[in-house]
Amino acid sequence: MKILVTNDDGYQSRGLRCLVRALKPFGDLTIVAPKSAQSGMSMAVTMGFKPIAVRNIQTLPGEDWWYLDGTPASCVKFGLDNVMYPARPDLVVSGINHGNNAATATLYSGTIGAVKEGTLNGIHSIGVSLDSFAEDADFSAIEQMLPEILNKLLPNFNPRKGSFYNINFPDLPADKIKGIVPARVGYAHWEREYMPYVPEFLEARGLSQSFAARAYADTKQPDETLYVMAGDFVSDDDNPADADHLLMAQGYVTITPENIYGTDVDELKRLCDII
Repeated sequence: MKILVTNDDGYQSRGLRCLVRALKPFGDLTIVAPKSAQSGMSMAVTMGFKPIAVRNIQTLPGEDWWYLDGTPASCVKFGLDNVMYPARPDLVVSGINHGNNAATATLYSGTIGAVKEGTLNGIHSIGVSLDSFAEDADFSAIEQMLPEILNKLLPNFNPRKGSFYNINFPDLPADKIKGIVPARVGYAHWEREYMPYVPEFLEARGLSQSFAARAYADTKQPDETLYVMAGDFVSDDDNPADADHLLMAQGYVTITPENIYGTDVDELKRLCDII
């Protein structure tokens, strides 16, 4: 099996390294990941004749590593059109993301944007995320359990055009996870999304200033104020019991079947009766 692997946290992320270890028994891996973190990019692509830096980092037995200075969806495009062409992968896997991509996070996620790009090209595609933003997040449960999940999903992949799978792991060791369950996209939103980027903000959240943020703060002009997007996640009141973010919070690994072709079929039928 030929597998194209990417993520939105950058080619040096620990989650990506863990994903590669979990996928190696399944086939030959081509890794094309962003040069730097690209969270929140959804399916954005680097375009407008902007030159894009690319580097073949290393080639190991069964692993070909590249980075691209662009979005996750751009990484998938480059992997398909340049690195692997004329061959095509049998599978695209994106992750392991720092932070879950449950509920409406899927609308913004660069991890899932890469999955959608693979799906758009007719390739079975899967996203994998962990519900932790910690720099020392423990990915061992995913490395242990993901092969079992793939062994069930891959022979039974949804044949419907545009379908993909979004897998979210709770931040728990494997022996504390209650099970693996199908789920639907939950209903949620964010409030108070932009917060002043000041030492008090970092202290309140137990965070340290990243190198990238520190470099940006050093370029601040005297008449500028810095903010950071770090709002409060709010679950809506009308969620069904099988909403992915609710099940994940209860300790389950959730597998959410999604589709890039978002036609509201029931509304289409209703409109046909009206128009």
